[in-house]
Amino acid sequence: MTPTLAMIVFLIGAVIWFVIRIPARRRARKAAVKLSGRGLREKVLMAISLTGLGIIPLAYIASQFQSARFRFLGFADYPFVPALAWLGVLVFAASLWLFYLTHKALGRNWSVSLDIRESHKLITGGVYALVRHPMYSAFWLWAIAQALLLPNWVAGLAGIVGFGTLFFSRVGEEERLMCDAFGDEYRAYMRRTSRVLPGLY
Repeated sequence: MTPTLAMIVFLIGAVIWFVIRIPARRRARKAAVKLSGRGLREKVLMAISLTGLGIIPLAYIASQFQSARFRFLGFADYPFVPALAWLGVLVFAASLWLFYLTHKALGRNWSVSLDIRESHKLITGGVYALVRHPMYSAFWLWAIAQALLLPNWVAGLAGIVGFGTLFFSRVGEEERLMCDAFGDEYRAYMRRTSRVLPGLY
């Protein structure tokens, strides 16, 4: 494993993520929204997450092919550790697999934001039998993989900070929205499942 190969893995993972999302977006467009938590706050949180998981690491990777004095965030580089990068490959693969399973389970219920659709059903099977928010679990794995693959204190950890900001600011509101939509059924589901890490949180 080399630093260049680690960056290529990150880029391939980002492309696979995008490909997984395409059919989910198409299916979701066909279902009308009944209840939504979208607003300026939600847009800001999404922008912060995108910056940490996408913009900063991609800008960092792009700059690695420039001369040393033009490298983005070069001051925060640390020595590359191949073993950590290989672990990052495994974590990223797990992230993408979970990401795929989550989209498959949700079908038309999927939304990029806080939306309840007209024909929305509470999904409690598959990966949703283990945790209530496997999509968030997948993004946490992505953020961890990013930290392992990119040997830079800013670009590597930007995903954890960016997505963490979104997650901790949004998950409570999302669960309130689900309680409003599904009432006691969702509350019972909450009692028997963890948020993102089975048996722990």
